[in-house]
Amino acid sequence: MDTFSLLARYDLRLPRYTSYPTAAQFDTRVNAKTYRRWLGAIPEGASTSLYLHVPFCASLCWFCGCNTSVVHSVGALERYARAMVAEIESVAAAIGHRLPVRHIHWGGGTPTALPAPLMQAIDAALRRYFIIDGATEIAIELDPRTLPGTAEVDLRALGIGRASLGVQDFSPLVQEAIGRHQSVAETRDAATVARAAGARSINLDLVYGLPQQTVASLEATIASVLEIEPDRIALYGYAHVPWMQKRQAVLAGFDLPDAAARLCQQTRAAAMLVEAGYRRIGLDHFAKPDDPMAQARGTPRLRRNFQGYTLDDAAVLIGFGASAISALPQGYAQNATRTIEYLDAIETATLATARGIARTAQDDLRSRIIERLMCDLTVDVASIADAAGMDGATLDDAWPQLEPLETDGLIRRNGAVVTITEAGWPFLRCVAACFDQYLDPQASRHAAAI
Repeated sequence: MDTFSLLARYDLRLPRYTSYPTAAQFDTRVNAKTYRRWLGAIPEGASTSLYLHVPFCASLCWFCGCNTSVVHSVGALERYARAMVAEIESVAAAIGHRLPVRHIHWGGGTPTALPAPLMQAIDAALRRYFIIDGATEIAIELDPRTLPGTAEVDLRALGIGRASLGVQDFSPLVQEAIGRHQSVAETRDAATVARAAGARSINLDLVYGLPQQTVASLEATIASVLEIEPDRIALYGYAHVPWMQKRQAVLAGFDLPDAAARLCQQTRAAAMLVEAGYRRIGLDHFAKPDDPMAQARGTPRLRRNFQGYTLDDAAVLIGFGASAISALPQGYAQNATRTIEYLDAIETATLATARGIARTAQDDLRSRIIERLMCDLTVDVASIADAAGMDGATLDDAWPQLEPLETDGLIRRNGAVVTITEAGWPFLRCVAACFDQYLDPQASRHAAAI
């Protein structure tokens, strides 16, 4: 089948499968009482990761789908930091013992929108209530345009070992359209500062499918990116969901690249990165051959969570801040998304859980299958079902959905082993969706899969 026919059939609106069940299935049956009970059941010594969400930026980028807003009031930033410290104390009290932490991820928004003393106060609270040592990897998302002059000292004080910098596209036309003006020099300087502060790994984020973007502009951007020599590169498709992120309505005046143009941009960008020596990781990540993520490719050490591809295998993920999601063995719990609702909840009730989902044994089984597909591009369905002590027949709904994908050459099947072909790589989410028993194919919540 030719490319245009494939796009017509498979350019669906699908989840990114950074979790399963996905956030679309969260509801209010999981609340603060539920979350407190789950926290209290975490055993001593359970490996833990922490996510800190700072929902503030110096300005809004029109394409951005993150939970963020523009706040310059020092008082508002101080209130938010106090709430995060209070939440850390409440969560620690519910757990009842200090847990060892493998990973900490500062995300947003722009974490450095908080003044350094506020970030340090949050960090100090974490160190009081959790076990954080030299083996803990601490990562942060940075906006190269707004790094403070004290960034090197500030990042070193937090123990940052990995930094992720947003780029998107260096084309002036694209940057004008999306409301984000950022030079190559700013980006290079930010990477230099992060490395000087102790970051051993630098990641740069690229986005395809943006307004005014072409294959040529993406090629030029990648050429500049390669000169910065990042250890990892993420290549995301622009998720146009103006019904969820109202700011994206600003882009309505532009003709966005259609599915065929997006596919051309994606495949050309990926080819350039592979030609430059990067290893392709799953759907949208690339890493230098000596990077631990590249070395984990094809092994169970490569995982997928809300931050994308990761080597984080902690049993527990605890999220702090507005909209942050926690992943515990019993299920997912998400804080109130709106910052004011998060603040009010923390200040009056100590926890801000607004929704979530309790996972079933069937959810866990399908989660493992989807994760291995997204990470390895192959999965032995029967083996995973056997290891879980589950009847493989409970997955029989997936096989009829996989048949057209096999006919069209996007997957190969050998019994219960499903493998993505080279032609099927851009359609990976379509394959994973066959194992999603909650997916409503008529729903328009999600972004395009290509």
